[in-house]
Amino acid sequence: MLRKEVIACLVLALGLAAGAASAEPRVRVVGLFSGAAVVNIDGQRHMLRIGKPGPQGVELLAADSRTATVRINGQTRQLALQRDYTEGFAAVERKQVTIGRTGGGHFRTVGSINGQNVQFMLDTGATSVAMNSFQAERLGIDFRLVGVPIMANTASSQVQGFRVMLDRVKVGDIELTNVEGVVLEGAYPTEVLLGNSYLSRIRMIDNGETLLLESRH
Repeated sequence: MLRKEVIACLVLALGLAAGAASAEPRVRVVGLFSGAAVVNIDGQRHMLRIGKPGPQGVELLAADSRTATVRINGQTRQLALQRDYTEGFAAVERKQVTIGRTGGGHFRTVGSINGQNVQFMLDTGATSVAMNSFQAERLGIDFRLVGVPIMANTASSQVQGFRVMLDRVKVGDIELTNVEGVVLEGAYPTEVLLGNSYLSRIRMIDNGETLLLESRH
């Protein structure tokens, strides 16, 4: 009788162990990158890469901007990206700036270049942040020394210009570094133009009378 009870206990223990081994871990995708994904496996955060085995039998097979395909204990699953609110990994809050439309239908705002205050006019038709030579001198930009000479077309003629690299360009709380700028000899443009070398690196939402700028990170 004792022998039968021992055998029964061993069978039960083996069954519980097999069930624990085959239990599927709880997997959530909390970050997606090219060829990689950040996943939360049973509360622990891990970076998985395609073609490399991961912890607890979880393997990354594919990843795009919205989903990750993973193999979990031999079973293939497609998991959508989820936000992870665990301590230390809170969702990133993007910086935003709202700009009102002024007279003439333009959007103007105060910002800074290399820490110096500037009045900007947003211009999606301008390739770079553009200013005239007097404005550049006021900002301490030695464009004739550090700039690359170019010829630029204005509304009336071609003028000498210089392509420069601006260390910092800031609007509200959105500051970008290493922004291309153009300095034109003379008094044109009359306002500093916030062009696409800055605008293409942020998000813009035109709400009619207001324009929302939002950082990408």
